[in-house]
Formats: sequence, C-alpha cells, structure tokens
Amino acid sequence: MPHKVFNDAHTALAGLTFDAMTVMSGGFGLCGIPENLILALRDSGARGITVISNNAGVDDFGLGMLLRTRQIKRMVSSYVGENKEFERQYLAKELELEFNPQGTLAERIRAGGAGIAGFYTRTGVGTLVAEGKEHKDFGGQTYILETGLVADLSIIKAWKGDREGNLIFRKTARNFNPMMATAGKVCVAEVEEIVEIGALDPDAIHTPGIYVDRIVQSTFEKRIEQRTVRKRESA
Repeated sequence: MPHKVFNDAHTALAGLTFDAMTVMSGGFGLCGIPENLILALRDSGARGITVISNNAGVDDFGLGMLLRTRQIKRMVSSYVGENKEFERQYLAKELELEFNPQGTLAERIRAGGAGIAGFYTRTGVGTLVAEGKEHKDFGGQTYILETGLVADLSIIKAWKGDREGNLIFRKTARNFNPMMATAGKVCVAEVEEIVEIGALDPDAIHTPGIYVDRIVQSTFEKRIEQRTVRKRESA
C-alpha cells in the first residue's frame, strides 16, 4: 500500500500543481471546504486554473483567496452570489464562468467519476443553459445533453479518515465532496482526524480509500457564510 498520509497541506500538494490545470474543490457554501488545501494551492503559484466548485467562497476565505491572487481563469459553478471580487472580475471580463443548475453540476461530476461521457436532462431546456447544447426528444419531452466532468486534481474535506484514505463526511459536507473524490485524476483529502486502519465502521464509510491518493490532518476555522439572527424582543 502506498504511503498516503502527509504532514501538512503544502507537502500533500507537492508535485501535483501546474499552470492551466483543472481543480475540483469540494464543499457547499463554506461547509466542508478544503480550506488548507486551497491555501496550499494558492501558495503553489499555479495560474490559469479552471476550478469546478459549487460556489466560489467569500472574498477573504476559501476559493476567494485564489480569486484575490488572480490564479483562477475559469469557474464551473452553480452559486457565486457571496463573492464581490468574483462579481467584479466577471463583469470586467477578467474571469470566465460556466453556470450550471446545481443538480446538473452534481450529476456532471458524478458522471465524470463513473466514466459516463454525457447524459440527457430536462433541466435548463428553453433557457440560456441550453444554448449550444444538443437537444433530443424522449417520450415527447425535450432534453439537453450535458457532459461529465473530470479534473486533474480533486481537493476535498472530510470529517474523519483512516491511513488508507477511507473517509467519513458529516452532514452538508457530503453534498459535493464524495463525488469529487471519484472524478479527479488525483484526489487529496484533508480531514479533522486520521485514525488507524480498521477503526472506522465499514458500513459508515462514504468514500472508499481506493479513490484517495493523499490524506492530511488539518485544523479548520469553520466560518459561517451568513449569520442571521433575530432581533431581541423588548420586555
């Protein structure tokens, strides 16, 4: 079994980054994002990156750090509404963007990991999403062709993993991380805790270690993307 455990995020990405690469970055909002691996990717100096991610973080955290340094050339995303720098770069035509309905993005990633070149979906028919895509009728309904997505590198975040790379995710962090693990040519996972092989209940494992090439234990800030509170009622 190859040695998968690395001491820190920077060494975990050593030798894996290069200009014009495609990176899948897991997470949903700021939940379950590989925040330390994102910083290591920033520090690698790789430029012209295409990033496949549900969202683009916020201005000073997550993928927003790569936008700040102008290392991202193109985003394939679903929701980008929390990042002012993203908005500025896009409107100034400094950043390319491919919008996807959220379910379509998830299925494109899953399809890529499963070796499926493309699939037909009704989502987006008759909208800007469908422009330039093949249309086909099934059972009297029109569908559009969407292609599977793969990446040179997947960076993901899990709750717990063992030294073989078997992973367990918690709650919302399961939205994109597990499927991205399967769709990257190389997958690097950061986790809150690494345990010994055999310590995880096999029935509880979400991503088998066969999909994970490198793993690193990190500490996390775990920010809240939007904090909404109710005003205190007067007595």
